[in-house]
Amino acid sequence: MIVLTKRNHERFLVNHRQIEYIESIPESKVVMMNHDFYLVRESTDEIIQKIAEYNAKVLDIQREINIVDRRS
Repeated sequence: MIVLTKRNHERFLVNHRQIEYIESIPESKVVMMNHDFYLVRESTDEIIQKIAEYNAKVLDIQREINIVDRRS
């Protein structure tokens, strides 16, 4: 999940896997799979960066869990 900021400066979490698309109007309109939407202060590039960072973090955690020490 990523943290976004509503126009009233309220921060909230979004499951990025439920985002259908993002429009720039000039703020970002994040439209979810159920067609609900949020107007947020972050730019589309910032949202994409947050998603990329989150995915990288999850992959690092998964990689760390899958490491097996076979030296013994």
